[in-house]
Amino acid sequence: RAPASGRRGVPAQPERETGPESGYGEAMITGLSALALYGFAAAPPTSAAGIDVLVPRTRRLRSVGYVRLVRSPGTPRAEQVDGLPVAPVERALADAVAGLTDPLAVRGLLIEAVRGGYCEPATVVRELSRAKLLGLPQVVRAVDSFLAEGRAVAEGRLYDMVRTYGLPEPLWNVDLRLPGGPCLGGVDAYWPEQAVAVELDARAPLHGGPDGGGRREEHEAGRPGYAAEREHLERLGVTVVRLAPRGLRDASEQQAVVVRTALMAAADREPAAYVTVLPR
Repeated sequence: RAPASGRRGVPAQPERETGPESGYGEAMITGLSALALYGFAAAPPTSAAGIDVLVPRTRRLRSVGYVRLVRSPGTPRAEQVDGLPVAPVERALADAVAGLTDPLAVRGLLIEAVRGGYCEPATVVRELSRAKLLGLPQVVRAVDSFLAEGRAVAEGRLYDMVRTYGLPEPLWNVDLRLPGGPCLGGVDAYWPEQAVAVELDARAPLHGGPDGGGRREEHEAGRPGYAAEREHLERLGVTVVRLAPRGLRDASEQQAVVVRTALMAAADREPAAYVTVLPR
């Protein structure tokens, strides 16, 4: 069977498709069992871990033998992996993490999800938040590393996009300031002659403990004052192009067209205010 993924540096994954249910109703494999089917190296073989099956809470079923039921008020739409109904990766991750106490094991699964191109960090964080897992100590220790890994992967895709599609080489990872004035904010790439900046929209939602309080963080663009910084740059004549990691992964050519169009449009705009560029 041909590899399901042709992206450079991404391991081959099993065939996946989302389609009509095929006789299994709303039941689907989840947790470590599902991750093993997706090809996660950090997940133990299904025979060693047993099989977790996600079912609606209203179903009158019970666990038996090596099959453990995971009950939920609602179930996502299953993906078909090798002919079996499997929960989406982010849901399978959340169900797997719920049963783990080792922070290294949690971190390994989360990082493999991003590094292997299975899903984006923001979708995983949303699912962990929905399951009220973000306040668990083993998850708290893993999430920051996971988000940093996701950011590094997105930056790598941005570098590849610029070089693959022949865009001019920008200044990478810089802070913009008014001469002698305050910092206007950091950007991931900047073309000073055209006054065009690219910023990765690598935001993750606020997260806290199971009770909704406790530890709360903002990642990347979610920090206070972010919108004001972007508006200030635009008023100064700097065009800010925001690219989503998913777009860089799945539609890099279209994203390159967006950036190239912004660079070409610079000739028709009023000159931007002079800004100082410093390494970030």
